[in-house]
Amino acid sequence: MAWTAPALFAVFLLLDGVVRISVQRRRTGDSGVRLPVGAPHWCARLASAAGGVLAGAAAPAADLLGMPLLPGADRPAWRAAGLALAALGVAATFAAQLAMGASWRTTVDPAERPALVTTGPFRLVRHPVYTALTLMTAGFALAVPNALAVVGLAAMLTGVELQVRRIEEPCLKRIHGAAWQRYAARTGRFLPGLGRLR
Repeated sequence: MAWTAPALFAVFLLLDGVVRISVQRRRTGDSGVRLPVGAPHWCARLASAAGGVLAGAAAPAADLLGMPLLPGADRPAWRAAGLALAALGVAATFAAQLAMGASWRTTVDPAERPALVTTGPFRLVRHPVYTALTLMTAGFALAVPNALAVVGLAAMLTGVELQVRRIEEPCLKRIHGAAWQRYAARTGRFLPGLGRLR
């Protein structure tokens, strides 16, 4: 398991950091790469990135070096299920990013006005990319259940919550106004039906 998790994380990095950017550049002439703006934005992005690296790379490396697993967590079925969840999360992240089409960016840019995407997986939840990233990280934490993986999952959850609530949703509301409000009122934030805005 300890070797499979970082290999899967490497696939995620390849899809997220190389393939998706190449697809965007081919589709639009723009890479889609944007830098965070302001301290809260940087904190959110760094927390998410740290969470992914801790759960997907550092935890498996620590496991190989002999870091003990959490008491009662070394169950082969759970670990196999964790790898399956992580693989599903990697695939779902990439699919959700592709579903954004020309609106995809590595993060929001307050100066831009990309189209509001409400089709595909965005019909079910407002932030399927973040749902998938959280699923991936939770899968890694199950596959290699040590303290680093738990810290990684906590960092990912913190980063996602900050990114969505403090950065993306206020930006989407400002850009899309009533259309965003209607979409957010009928569509759950991370899970279908949960976190709809009134």
